[in-house]
Amino acid sequence: MSHKNSLLEKEETTHPLHPIEKELDPNFAKITENKNFETTFTPVKKKSKNIISIFTLLLITLILIVLLTFSIFTIYNVLNTNIVSGVSIKGINVSGLSPSDAKYQLDNYLQDKLPEEIKVKYKDFETTISLSQMDISFDTKTAANSAFQIGREGNLWENNLSILSTKFGNINIEPNITLDKKLLTKNLEDISTQLPDTVMQSSYYIEGNELIITSGKEGNVVDVNPTIEAIKNAISSFSALDTPIEIITKIEQPEEINVEKIYHEIRKDPVDAYYTKEPFSVHPSENGMDFKISLEEAQSLIASEKKEEYVIPLTIIYPNITTNMIGTEAFPDLLSTFSTYYAASNRNRSTNLMLAANKINGTVLMPGETFSYNKVVGARTISAGYKEAPIYVEGRVEDGLGGGICQVTSTLYNAVVYANLEITQRTNHQFVPSYVTASRDATVVYGSIDFQFKNNRNYPIKLVCSVANGVANFQIFGMKQEDDCEVQISSYETGRTSTAIYSEAYKILKRGGQIVDRQLLSKDTYKRH
Repeated sequence: MSHKNSLLEKEETTHPLHPIEKELDPNFAKITENKNFETTFTPVKKKSKNIISIFTLLLITLILIVLLTFSIFTIYNVLNTNIVSGVSIKGINVSGLSPSDAKYQLDNYLQDKLPEEIKVKYKDFETTISLSQMDISFDTKTAANSAFQIGREGNLWENNLSILSTKFGNINIEPNITLDKKLLTKNLEDISTQLPDTVMQSSYYIEGNELIITSGKEGNVVDVNPTIEAIKNAISSFSALDTPIEIITKIEQPEEINVEKIYHEIRKDPVDAYYTKEPFSVHPSENGMDFKISLEEAQSLIASEKKEEYVIPLTIIYPNITTNMIGTEAFPDLLSTFSTYYAASNRNRSTNLMLAANKINGTVLMPGETFSYNKVVGARTISAGYKEAPIYVEGRVEDGLGGGICQVTSTLYNAVVYANLEITQRTNHQFVPSYVTASRDATVVYGSIDFQFKNNRNYPIKLVCSVANGVANFQIFGMKQEDDCEVQISSYETGRTSTAIYSEAYKILKRGGQIVDRQLLSKDTYKRH
């Protein structure tokens, strides 16, 4: 045997070809054919199988853990009867509370947080509005129910995601705010008449045999809807607690003088007074009235130039038989009376009271007819004889032309209420006057604020007024009816702050000593001195 063959035999002996290795790697034979290389084999497939098995086991375990956790989390949430974690209402954490407990806690918080009144301002003018008079409230019940519904409105997967996101992200619910818009609108309209540069509407009155028409003036009025929204937003965010809310205004033009409308309102033929006994009925006299110039001439007079005041001459046609001529039979019953007291030593103020009272004295209102204080009394001017006397101007007491005549208005107002007549327009003063208590007054401003009432009885009524010796008195005469009631007025303060007084007045109707009705007359806000 040669030396070369001996080496080959030795190599084959050293690296025998295992049958399994041949199956595992078909290239193994090729590798071993190269006698210049030594080879070593490792079983890779077995290790891979082990790794895959471990990974699969871990994955299954993880899925089972997730499913178990999801199931436990779901069961907990389904059984949970309280608000989930991370929920607040108006900044108050209500997590873990029942809806009723959340509402109770929120109601107490808001009751302590909300002030009794809010301040509103326009330029230098500032006043207050009572929250109780606005009937303002937060819808805490709906807010609490909305908080409870978080995590309960979708499928299980959606609910769990919602609960998790709420827990880590937090949710704050703002409850809706509600108020008596009608009542607040009236309040803002009253405030509008008190603005220092409010619009002045054109008006007219009769002085002797002359029709006096006063021009209106452009001015600012409260823009009601935006101001209501500003008030709601300020209260909702609690920013109104210390800072006055700005009143939003808009420029308003006065209505154009409608001469034709005025003509048809005042033009009438004279009517003689008479009455019938069966059935009893009174028909009072009425003066006839007409323009002394033609309607076209009157319109031309108004259109020719811009003036603050226009005078149109009138023709007064008197009836042959006046109401006073038929005696007391026309107004046999005293329906009501009311008196107030004044300082007779203040001659200017006394003069103003007498002038206004004399204009009203003897006025007769037919059933369904409306009385307007400004139209009957007219403008308070120097030419009409009015004097300077103290009045309220933007919260200050100053001398003003016609000062004091609101005492006549307030006295008449109380007599009208006691007669159970229908009040159609009435505004309270800025301050509680000295001659009546809160909510028993009525103020007037010519061209801006009027006092009006309607004869809602079946028969005509007559107003009798006297001002003398420190007493202003009104009597209302007419015919009593079977359904008449005894009238009482109940007025009282409902609250008092450092800047305001709040009050209410009610008309109580009695029949046979028993209360048959109780009607709200007004809710009022006054400034404090």
